Amino acid sequence: MKRLLTILPILSIILTGCHKDPFAEATFTPAHPYVGEDINFTNYSTNTEYSEWDMGDGTVSSAFNVIHFYYDPGRYNVTLKSFGKKSGVSTVSFAVDVIGSELKIIVKEYYDVYLLPGARVILYPTLDDWEAETNSVVTAYTDAYGECFFSNLSYQVYYVDVWEQDHDNYLLAADDVGFIETQPLPGGYDHTFIAYVDYYLPDAKKSVSSTLEKKKLMKEEASGESRPLKINKISIPREKE
Repeated sequence: MKRLLTILPILSIILTGCHKDPFAEATFTPAHPYVGEDINFTNYSTNTEYSEWDMGDGTVSSAFNVIHFYYDPGRYNVTLKSFGKKSGVSTVSFAVDVIGSELKIIVKEYYDVYLLPGARVILYPTLDDWEAETNSVVTAYTDAYGECFFSNLSYQVYYVDVWEQDHDNYLLAADDVGFIETQPLPGGYDHTFIAYVDYYLPDAKKSVSSTLEKKKLMKEEASGESRPLKINKISIPREKE
């Protein structure tokens, strides 16, 4: 009996010594991801029963390894929690810097296809915002070649408002929304959008005091015979470095 009583504490010590606390560890690739690009988060945690990921954008996951992408550029603080088989939790956090998309817009007249320098170009996040002229994302003006460039954009479509003293794209938008709606913009591509515009006589709209009123007027005047949508969306993948 004395020998048994002596062995039991020893066994308890041995069993206690075999218990190891969890240790959280992870990596991700690619190191410099773009918006819309799949990122592989690899879990190297040890002595863990299960894991929880907080991706920093409101997304959580209980998968051991995670594949995830981000819609918006910026820095995301990702946290991994690894829970032990018996008890305890280990946490590791790291920053993921997500690169935004780039978009070149070329402004051309619809019929004669001449380039239009000095045009104001505004991007809107939704069609409703385009129509109401609310929540504009960014504004630029075309250069001598009828081009302007936007960077740090999200992985989504945008709606393009173009205005110049004698040109705009409002009637074309009434003909077909494709004239103002960009392609989705994942990062890692050279995106180009051709924004076609109409030429009009300034005297015809002297009574219209704002572009918003002009949009409404053009929509009302739009005929049932829509002009065909020209190819205006070009996206070429960049070569991996």
